[in-house]
Amino acid sequence: MKSRYFILAILLFAIKPLYAQTLKGSVVEIGSTDRIPNVFVHDINSKEVALTDKKGNFEIKTTAGHTLIFTSPGYVSDTLYVIDMDPKRVSMAIQGITLRQVNITSTRAPFNPREEYADVYRKSKVYVFSPSSWLSKEGRNARRLKRYFDREEQERHVDQVFSIAYVSSLVPLRGKDLENFMTLYRPTYAYVMNNNGPSLAVYINDSYKKFMALPPEKRVVQELRLP
Repeated sequence: MKSRYFILAILLFAIKPLYAQTLKGSVVEIGSTDRIPNVFVHDINSKEVALTDKKGNFEIKTTAGHTLIFTSPGYVSDTLYVIDMDPKRVSMAIQGITLRQVNITSTRAPFNPREEYADVYRKSKVYVFSPSSWLSKEGRNARRLKRYFDREEQERHVDQVFSIAYVSSLVPLRGKDLENFMTLYRPTYAYVMNNNGPSLAVYINDSYKKFMALPPEKRVVQELRLP
């Protein structure tokens, strides 16, 4: 009988690491110690998701053998293969607007977070007679993720309307000059939603005149450093 208990204990010990545990870590800009907030962390095996906080720290339930994808606007996505549950430090490189738009337009299926991350939207709901729905850490994290998805949907819509192909058909800029122009004069989601094609074309042409009137050093996007 004792031998059976011993074998059972060994099996339980061996199986335990297969269950999801909380992996902690931080995300920084490559080549520096600047932390990156609001980085989307996605376990492609279990579909668990998380966001880094204001200090660039993250927590996500995962396990050894899973793969995590880190994405954030303005940065090249990074991949982490989980070997152990030790705290991780992930470094992300800055990417240009061209690469971001290539990534957006090459997506096979439309971005539909309500369907793909239905569990997040369910947990984000607040119920009047359920204090735990708005006080729990799980609920707060779900609402942060929902806001992230909402912003991402809006930014993708702006990317589609204010595209490289469309802008370059109206102004004679190319390469880095075009990237700088599109970054400096990128319209807001609200503006895009309230202005049709002709209005947007006028905005782009007017912005081009302003851009060309700037001193050369002012036409370059200054690299921002996070606090």
